[in-house]
Amino acid sequence: MSFSRDGNALVIRRQGETVRIEAWGKDSLRVRSTMQGQFTGNLWALTEKIPETQVSVTIDGRETGDGDGAVDTAESAAITNGRLKAVVNFAGVISFYRDNNLILREYYRSYGGTLSRESRCLKVVNREWKGIIGGSEYSLHLKFESNDGEKLFGMGQYQQPYLDLKGCTLELAQRNSQISVPFAVSSLGYGFLWNNPAVGQVTFGKNYTEWIARSTKEMDYWITVADTPKQLLENYTDVTGHADLFPEELMGLWQCKLRYRTQDEVLTVARQYQKEGIHIDQIVIDFFHWTVQGDWKFDSKYWPDPKAMVDELHSMGIRVIVSVWPSVDRKSENFGPMMERGLLIRTERGAAQTYDYQGDCVEIDPFNPETRKYVWEVCKKNYYDFGIDAFWLDNSEPDYGVYDFENYRYSAGPALSVSNMYPQMYSRVFYDEMSRLSQKPVVNLLRCAWAGSQKYGNVVWSGDVPSTFEAFADQLQCGLNMGLAGIPWWTTDIGGFMTDDVNDPDFRQLLIRWYQFAVYSAVLRMHGDRGPYDIPPLDDRDWGGGYLHTGQPNELWSYGEENYAIMKKYYQIRISMHDYIKKLYQEAHTNGSPLIRTMFYEFPEDETCWELQDQYMFGDKYLVAPILHLNQFEREVYLPEGEWILTSTGEKMKGKTTVKAAAPIDYMPVFERVR
Repeated sequence: MSFSRDGNALVIRRQGETVRIEAWGKDSLRVRSTMQGQFTGNLWALTEKIPETQVSVTIDGRETGDGDGAVDTAESAAITNGRLKAVVNFAGVISFYRDNNLILREYYRSYGGTLSRESRCLKVVNREWKGIIGGSEYSLHLKFESNDGEKLFGMGQYQQPYLDLKGCTLELAQRNSQISVPFAVSSLGYGFLWNNPAVGQVTFGKNYTEWIARSTKEMDYWITVADTPKQLLENYTDVTGHADLFPEELMGLWQCKLRYRTQDEVLTVARQYQKEGIHIDQIVIDFFHWTVQGDWKFDSKYWPDPKAMVDELHSMGIRVIVSVWPSVDRKSENFGPMMERGLLIRTERGAAQTYDYQGDCVEIDPFNPETRKYVWEVCKKNYYDFGIDAFWLDNSEPDYGVYDFENYRYSAGPALSVSNMYPQMYSRVFYDEMSRLSQKPVVNLLRCAWAGSQKYGNVVWSGDVPSTFEAFADQLQCGLNMGLAGIPWWTTDIGGFMTDDVNDPDFRQLLIRWYQFAVYSAVLRMHGDRGPYDIPPLDDRDWGGGYLHTGQPNELWSYGEENYAIMKKYYQIRISMHDYIKKLYQEAHTNGSPLIRTMFYEFPEDETCWELQDQYMFGDKYLVAPILHLNQFEREVYLPEGEWILTSTGEKMKGKTTVKAAAPIDYMPVFERVR
């Protein structure tokens, strides 16, 4: 074992492995390890410039200075940055201390440990590297001791009913409606970023925690400590990037459906909203408005004058967002040039195909800067130059026909090594150029994200989820954990995406409950694939904007007068909160605070709040208790310490108690925090 100091870093070498632990932001350390002699230099999510910090590095208890020679006979070493200290013993096991209290330790069950628990005959080590035959990458298994009683949150979006992730196994991979953003917030006062875009898995087990990267060249994680989750998220945002200031003109209603087939349909809907006296901030033109996938242009048969359409919408104060997919059909005019220039994803085996919905497609490789340039130039010519304001970057995981990650390769390396970063690179096809061309904040809509995506203008929605109350409840956990993973601009399809029958009264009840929740979230957006599919196609071609089915109408007035009245009432509530919502977006920009927050985010000292997952805070002022079950017309709500006003009646209530609140179909329980 060799210990040495290199600037603000402690370097350890043992049995061919090099470990580097260095100060990286306030009360934070970055830990890297490699079996290849030198590090790649990849920053991954840690993109922000960090201020210089003073650290203490000791070897066998003796303070060392930069440039001191390596010590080969030492038993242990430590590095301290503010309130966080890492101690490495002679077996290479790392332990982390917050204010000198142990919070996390690598798991080791082999010979030579200094603690009795570590000295076992199992030959289980803390960091297990296995070379991948025929390649330069390794598979990596990293284990930590599990802390009894600890709660863990964040990590992105997983379609499950669990807010507390302790006991869960999570795939570190991107899928439709699954978003891996590997930053975890612990109830013990630390945050942990797995700074590695490799496909893998994490298990927050009762006996140990295990992080797995299936193909990587180095281990890379970052750990920070603070007193509250809000401070942890601030530390994290400072090193991974801040969301921009969200435009005020997009804080109201976004209108969308699957799918507006013609520019006349879009304009008819916009004019009707104007007639109804309801302002929509943005209208969304969904998929298959194009000729074929990868042409990235309007089908002129149904969209004969896009600029005139955009101009009229702009005259109403409505922005326009257009769906762009990363898939390129073999019939596309761009397929040949992109394939020849190596701008598409490569397959390791078999035919070149990555996606097969409505065509034989290969998806773009946004890791390649030439790809980003090519796609942007096409979309600029065919959309942006017409005045299109933003892009709906759907299928941004990407949505593979088969999620066989080992069969795909990007210019940056095997998909197994970097695929989790795909949605972020896809978003930069548009963000980088739009930021250069306009002084206004860029706001695009994506179905996926990774650590640091908040800095690239990403509104992330929860994907193609079912229209059920069970799925609705799952989305609440998804949104709260996405916020704790540093993604504050998060939303859902109101009512869920997949609906069999819009006339079903149970669905309409779900729609209203979902809409009420969405009013108290970051983005209020109508969308969904609404059955039954009894609307005939516009023509009998097997390509272009007319052949694919469309869903039933999905405007506020589409679900009957009673429901329309409720949605108009809640629309006015949303508009009345404009200044408050603006303040919340400013907080998201400043310190990373999400708009929808777990109860413990605002009340970290209240133990009950760490147990709650069916209510939340919309900022610091409103306690929201969504209705998550069919035919539920009252529910219990826990009020933390303070004074609260029930918004339906104006009744004042004292906190530190559980109350029962009425919830008729036209009201979702919301309590305003007075003090």
